[in-house]
Amino acid sequence: MKIKYLGHAAFVINSDGGVKIITDPYGTSPDLTYGEITGSADIVTVSHDHFDHCNVAAVKGNPEVLRRAASSTARGIKFKGITSYHDDEGGRLRGGNVIFCFEVDGVKVCHLGDLGHRLDDKQTAEIDGVDILIIPVGGYYTIDAKIATEVCNQLKPGVIIPMHYRTNKGIPNISGVDEFLRGKPKVKWLDTSQVEFKAGELPDAGQIIVLKPAL
Repeated sequence: MKIKYLGHAAFVINSDGGVKIITDPYGTSPDLTYGEITGSADIVTVSHDHFDHCNVAAVKGNPEVLRRAASSTARGIKFKGITSYHDDEGGRLRGGNVIFCFEVDGVKVCHLGDLGHRLDDKQTAEIDGVDILIIPVGGYYTIDAKIATEVCNQLKPGVIIPMHYRTNKGIPNISGVDEFLRGKPKVKWLDTSQVEFKAGELPDAGQIIVLKPAL
């Protein structure tokens, strides 16, 4: 399976069999200037209905859209949506957030969306192991570098892919990825937007991979 970082919280995940998943497609704005998403997909996951995560209309191909905290199957792939919140006050400030867990080609992926708090024991148990954790690290609207590190320690993924951090095209008020990376020994910067993984051949536990936004 291949994972490609489009920008913000949007990724394209391609199975070896040709199934394409897009996560949290963003809409552009004066503050969010990544290139427009124009590709197609079979499945789209939406963690919450804010413009920078729910631009399903941009995705071509008449995809099946998953946006609820429930178990479902799409194109033969099982998805688990887990209830969480966009803030640390039970959603009072910014509403709910759905964590999506799914397995592609034997690799367990978890996209945390705009998670705004530490995971509780129930959420950790529901996630039930993860090979590749896609995690927001920029703070302000989501968990910050410190709490993101705690969440990584809770879940103990093999691979960590940061998202939702400040870039020259990203939203203001959030931190860059460097704050999350500081002091961590297993960091790999890739001068590409895409990386391939195979079950049984994953990097060592806690390997952080920073991808270059494609758009």
